[in-house]
This record gives sequence, C-alpha cells and structure tokens, in this order.
Amino acid sequence: MDGCQGPGGIDLNVPNVARMYDYYLGGKDNYAADRALADQVLKVAPQTPALAQENRAFLQRAVRYLAGPAGITQFIDIGAGLPTLENTHEVAQRVAPGARVVYVDNDPVVLAHGRALLQGTAGTRVVQADARRPDEIFGSAELTDLIDLGRPVAILLVSVLHCVPDDEDPWKIVARLREVMAPGSHLVISHITAADHAGSAQAGADVYRRASNSMTLRTHTAIKRFFDGFELLEPGLVRLTEWRPQEGAEPRQDLPTWYFCGVGRKP
Repeated sequence: MDGCQGPGGIDLNVPNVARMYDYYLGGKDNYAADRALADQVLKVAPQTPALAQENRAFLQRAVRYLAGPAGITQFIDIGAGLPTLENTHEVAQRVAPGARVVYVDNDPVVLAHGRALLQGTAGTRVVQADARRPDEIFGSAELTDLIDLGRPVAILLVSVLHCVPDDEDPWKIVARLREVMAPGSHLVISHITAADHAGSAQAGADVYRRASNSMTLRTHTAIKRFFDGFELLEPGLVRLTEWRPQEGAEPRQDLPTWYFCGVGRKP
C-alpha cells in the first residue's frame, strides 16, 4: 500500500535499520518492508543474524564489566535501537541496582517503544536526539536531570558509527563526546568492517542504501581512531567473540570478521 503510515506518521514502506536489526534478533517490532530488505541482506550475508546476536552479547558483557569492576553507574546508550531482551538498564541495574541509564535515539519507532517499555522504570529515560549532534545530547534537560556529567559515565555507540558516513566526520563526533566526558569515563564501540569475506560484507552494506541509513565499512585502523584520547582496555579492538568472553565459553570461530569492538577509558 503506497503511503502506508504507522504510529506517529511513520512511513512503513521505508525499510528502517533499527527494525531490520530487530528482525535479525528474532523480534516482532518490524514491518513487511523491513523484512523484505533484511531478507535481501541475508541472501548475500547469511551470517547477519548470528553476528547481530554476538553484537548484542558484546554489549551485555561490556555493561556487566562497567557496572561491576569498573564501578560505572551512569550509562548513555546512543543509537540504542528497539528494546529487546537484556537491555542496557536491565544488565547494569542487575549488577549495580542504583545505575542510571539514558537511551538516546532519533527514530520515532524506537522512541515510542522505548518510552512504553520504560514507563515506571526507575533510573532510566529515553531522550530524542541525534547521534551526529553531541551538544544536542548533552544539552538535553531530560539527560542532565538523570546523568551527572561531572562524574564518570559510560557512553555506548554499539553498531552506530558505521551509519555515519566519512563526509560527516564521525571521528570529530566522538572527539566531542570525549571532551564532555569526565575522567574515568568509558567508551564502548562496535563497528562493521570487511576484514574478511569483504565481497559479502560490502554486498550486504550496499543493500542498506535502500534503508533509512546506509552503512560505511571501515578498517581496523580507522575504527581504532575512534579511541584516540582513550586507554583501550584489554584485549583491545577485537572481533565480537573475542572481547572478554564468559569464562568457560568457547568463542565461535565460524563467523566472519565483520565487526570489531572495544572499550576505552578516558584518563
């Protein structure tokens, strides 16, 4: 149906990156156009759902570390995507019950679902802002009412920065975030790459040109630049399965290196 619209005037004919990701994770908050384009991605990159699961698992391990040994009790999850199981606030507050979490997104579907999910949940908030405009994020009264920027905070940019093309200088965006973050703060990043199976990775990224955001594949060196000014924690910038896997867990070796991830600390 041409011009079909959902809640808040959302055009359901335009595939949406967040809803496609939800589809890969087995969620239900997606529409026919999202599933159709996602299925085209799967034809050229069938490992995508498994990598989405591993990306989510990395986020959860990073948050558990930050809320635990690192002692971080404030989290800003930028480009958070649609709510799913084991969201940032659930993981953080299980480890540190007083942890406060702000989700930031500019997608109307994400905002609607996030606010519905978090209604009545202590220590959490959903803020409408654009990841490409850090001052808009930090200038939000909704955020500063909950987050004390004078104290260490963890900023999560999980599967976000590859949605920002080079001509918008994502490194400058992250540098601005770093300027505002207090010493002792942490930065969490995962980012699409093409370290191997480059043809399939690029073919999958090319499909996204028909979605709400395109994808920019970057090298290990280019991704590591995002951590300039941070101390990159061990084991460094690595594959999703290699970042501090759970004790006793055997990291999967069958997945291509289509993501690098890492956590940095501001001195």
